[in-house]
Amino acid sequence: MGRLDDRVIIVTGGAAGIGRAFAGGFVREGAKVVLADINGEQAERSAAELRAEGGEAMALTVDVSDQAQTEMMASETIAGFGKVDGLVNNAAIAIRVKHTRAPLEEIPLDEFDRMLAVNLKGVFLCCRAVLPAMKERGYGKIVNISSGTFFNGRENLVHYVASKGGVIAFTRVLARETGDAGVRVNSIAPGLTASETEEHDIEEFAARVPNRAIKRIEMPEDLVGAGIFFMSAESDFISGQTLVVDGGVAVH
Repeated sequence: MGRLDDRVIIVTGGAAGIGRAFAGGFVREGAKVVLADINGEQAERSAAELRAEGGEAMALTVDVSDQAQTEMMASETIAGFGKVDGLVNNAAIAIRVKHTRAPLEEIPLDEFDRMLAVNLKGVFLCCRAVLPAMKERGYGKIVNISSGTFFNGRENLVHYVASKGGVIAFTRVLARETGDAGVRVNSIAPGLTASETEEHDIEEFAARVPNRAIKRIEMPEDLVGAGIFFMSAESDFISGQTLVVDGGVAVH
């Protein structure tokens, strides 16, 4: 028996990196997963890998900043698996998407808009798409992926950090709005994670290690346990919370 037997969970940005790690962990615990990603070909390859391992997985091409595509994501999941139990809002403009790292006055306005459209509006749209089905059944688990940068005010990334801070605020409000409907909404804030990195990125990751209580580079697999916990019955009395998984940089 797995901790997520018979659960149907959508993972946005699930084709690779942290999202792919979540999907693999969920499948190993008995869940059926939907990998929703703007890179549909990679999502299908990852879904095929999970099926080859004996899991149930489907892939969808989804731009989370587009309302029609997020609604399609919800309807196709229900058509394929009959319900939606969980949603992990992981899709984001982050390490594997090129963006400006510079002071505020040097960040292009269109890049700021796109960052919030994906990282914050995308969370809003995906939640809106799945909530009617969750409320109808009186059950749902939503996990929004924020970032440890919110807690330390990482410089030269004001648009990224603002979007991820918005995710935490959104999580708190939605938890209150949906608690009576049986939906639990929480957030995970990763530290800098070695996800789909190039060789030259490793120096940056290594430079962060001395700031951690656990002195090693963070990997996508380090986040999977938190995701399983929030998707399982073990967290049924927890909502509106943010769990920082950064090896002990931000301590509370």
